[in-house]
This record gives sequence, structure tokens and C-alpha cells, in this order.
Amino acid sequence: MKANLTLLICAVLSFSSGAMAAQPGTGIGDLKFRTAKVDGLTIFYREAGNPAKPAILLLHGFPSTSHMYDGLINDLAGKYHLIAPDYPGFGNSSKPDPSVFVYSFDHIAAIMVHFIETIGLRKFSLYMQDYGGPIGFRIASAYPGKINALIIQNANAYTAGLGDGFNKIMKMEQAGDEKGVANILHQIISLDGIKVQYTQGAANLDNIAPETYLTDFYYVQRPGNADIQATLFYDYHNNLTQYQVWQRYFKEHQPPALIVWGKNDPIFTAPGANAYRQDLPGAEIHLLNGGHFALVEYHREIAAYIISFLQKKALNN
Repeated sequence: MKANLTLLICAVLSFSSGAMAAQPGTGIGDLKFRTAKVDGLTIFYREAGNPAKPAILLLHGFPSTSHMYDGLINDLAGKYHLIAPDYPGFGNSSKPDPSVFVYSFDHIAAIMVHFIETIGLRKFSLYMQDYGGPIGFRIASAYPGKINALIIQNANAYTAGLGDGFNKIMKMEQAGDEKGVANILHQIISLDGIKVQYTQGAANLDNIAPETYLTDFYYVQRPGNADIQATLFYDYHNNLTQYQVWQRYFKEHQPPALIVWGKNDPIFTAPGANAYRQDLPGAEIHLLNGGHFALVEYHREIAAYIISFLQKKALNN
């Protein structure tokens, strides 16, 4: 049964890739698939647009990969230089065993810093969703001079944005209930568990392409990947201790901030979007009628918000 499901997923992904490559008159033909050697690892990344244009670094969420940005990259490639990496243990990047590699948000952020240095990215805007938040905020707060703007989509830096279910998981982690957390994660990375993250809160299920959650499931169900996901997932509560550090960065440096948020997200809730105004009173906030992966439904709208926002901030040239 599992083998049949894997074959079906591969067939869907193959069809999707072929259909996307065949589209005439779009920016998708500009999309390149590259790798960089970073700290002894192979980091896979998507790249599109003219390197002379303003750069946007796109950091993906859980349990996804850089593929989640294909639509947005297609929308923006004519105006910006887009880079979207896969973290170690995700997508097409190296997947070292947790027994020989530290899967923590501190370590992943450090590797992403080295990735930025390796590809020669000097200044950029930072798009962050879900896991992209704690990784990106570590980078931005440590290297504020590199950041042109923050684009935040369902990525938390305030406890006000933690949904009830996610709060429960954080308390379990803080109490050391590793087995209980592992049981929840097993449900989350099942096919149904991943699918619901895309569909719950969506305004129109017809807009959710099946290959979104099928792609994520394909990657997380590979041998050994569950252990990788469990190790990093169990580290998440340590991000909450960093919230004050990131909030201090916001307050002191006042980076231009665009916040686009699926307001029906039960994981990172709408109050988390509005909370940014506590320290970034000039933040531009748009609450969309979508869920955790609102980008799937609203990538064109979000692209328009990005273009308008960066133009207002004189960051389009």
C-alpha cells in the first residue's frame, strides 16, 4: 500500500513539474535549481530573476521545502532576485543523521548564514513562513545590516500568536515529554496531518493543489526523515525563549515590515500578526481569508503586496 502511494505521489509530482515547465509566457522558465557546498553539506536552492535586481531570500516552513515558493517566485521573478533554499534534512539538501548532526534552530540558522555568504548575498529582504521565522529572525537580529525588509507570513515572534494546540505542544516539550511530542508529530507528518495544514482555514479548497501536500509527504516519509523532523520539532520550544531578543531587534532597528497572514490559521493565529505592531508600529499588515499555508491560495495577492510595499519603501531598485 505504501509503495503504491509513493508511486502515485511521484506520478503527480512528475505531471505537475511537466505542466509547469510547459507554461509559455511566464517567469517560471527563469527558475534555476542549484546547489551550494556549505559546512560540508549540499544545500539545494531555487533561484530566479536578475542578480542585479533587489534580492529576496525565501525561508520555507514545516513540513515543506522551497517548492512552496514556486508560485510566488513566478510572480516576482521579473522584478527581483529570488533565492529559496532547502534546510539540511529538508527537500533536496543533505540529510545527515541526527546522531552526527545537530538539528536545532540555532544550527540551521548558522548554516543559512554560511549559505548566504557562500552565494554572495550582501543585502536582501527576508520572506519567512513558519519555521522560516525562527531561522530568519536569528539571522536578522544577528546581522541587521544585511536586511532591507521583513516579509512575515504566519511566522511567530509573540506568544499571542500561539494557537491552543501549539501551546499544548510547547508545554509538553518544556516538561520533557519527548514521547508525547513524538506521538503528536507522527500524526502531523502523516498524509492526512500534512493535508489538513493546507486545507484547514482555506477559503476555497478548489485552490489547494494536491501536489502541495503530496510533495511534503513524499519528502518527510523517506527513510530516516521522521527522526530528523522529530529532533528539530522537539527543539521548537527554545524559540520561545528568543522572542524577547527578536522583539528588541524590531524595536531598536525598526526594519520595514510587511505582514501577510492567513487569519484562519489555528497553529499561528491572527493575534500573532497584529502583535508585531507592539514593536513595529509602522508595519503594514494584511489578514487574508486563508490558513497556515495561505500562500497557496494567495500568492498573486501577496506578490502584489510585496511589490507595492517595497516600492513605497524605495526598495524596488
